[in-house]
Amino acid sequence: MTFAEELRGLLPLRPAPLLTRPVDVLAARRLIDSLGAQGDPHRPRRTFSDLLVFRLDDGGTPSAMVKHPRSARAAASLAHECEAVRRLTRDERLGAWRRLLPVVEERRLDGPLPLVVETCLPGVEADVLLRRSPELARRVTESALAAIRELHRATGQTQEVTGRVAEWVRPRLAVLAEEVRWCRRGEGAEALTAVRELVESELAGRRLLVAWTHGDFHPGNVLLAERPGTLSGVIDWAGAVPDGPSLLDCHTFVLTMRHQLAGREFGGVVADVVRRAALMPEDRRLLAGARALPSGPRAETALTLLTWLWHVAGNLEKSARYARSHRWVADNVVSVLGEVLAHEGEAPAREAAHSARFRRRTP
Repeated sequence: MTFAEELRGLLPLRPAPLLTRPVDVLAARRLIDSLGAQGDPHRPRRTFSDLLVFRLDDGGTPSAMVKHPRSARAAASLAHECEAVRRLTRDERLGAWRRLLPVVEERRLDGPLPLVVETCLPGVEADVLLRRSPELARRVTESALAAIRELHRATGQTQEVTGRVAEWVRPRLAVLAEEVRWCRRGEGAEALTAVRELVESELAGRRLLVAWTHGDFHPGNVLLAERPGTLSGVIDWAGAVPDGPSLLDCHTFVLTMRHQLAGREFGGVVADVVRRAALMPEDRRLLAGARALPSGPRAETALTLLTWLWHVAGNLEKSARYARSHRWVADNVVSVLGEVLAHEGEAPAREAAHSARFRRRTP
């Protein structure tokens, strides 16, 4: 690794807004001009997934959200999101649920100023609300889980998933091996193998609801109306798939809620579950209430690791920043895989010790 790469790995995932604001405002105004629109960009900001996002208020027309990809990966994610929203909007099975979807008004992902323009859904992001009113956490979580389960039931079927598990797991493990150098050999590669074996063995033979799955269902992607707990929108469908393990959306929301309220890294929350070999009791109750809790503590660990895998692989695919950040890799990848190695290494050792004691006692 060169000195420049080492230095870049120490930088924060997202530059300080005060440093980038002049450039971002200029870029936003160029995008507005390219649309032939009027007005000033409202709060242009860079996301962790290489997007420049701002709200456009153009006189008497409804407000819109403008998204400008700043990398090829971000453009690919936006293209996937537009296609997912298009398919969901046309899905008659969803009925009134489609009011929660953004409407893509313009898609222009080729040329020097690529962008997507969406309707501006009402409401405030749940993570923003919860920073002000953390006491609403349970009500918000229950409302969000109930809403996403409506999507799952409307579009899904309960299936025996043995034949699907590998496609849910292995491509995302390949992303980690490709993007994170530590995962390519030694303990990192060994831990990825342990994750694959645990998740595939625990999910094989199970009957799960396979449905449209958001893939990144966390409080920042849920909009709430003025009446707390009432959903007014679900955004950022870049990770959505029509035939995913729908339980994953519920686990993502519950684990991310714990990560945000506790001010901890997502990887730390997942590592705790692996270490305890069980979810926290409150998280288990929330998931059971949404009928999204698998039977057995080992299955809880497997679903938690699958949730983690989709989360980190999705981030790595959206932006090269994640793999370059030493801190993000240490906190969200190495911490979890290290716990997997420790936990999965203990079980065979305990079994071997038990067998040895049994043999000594047997005449």
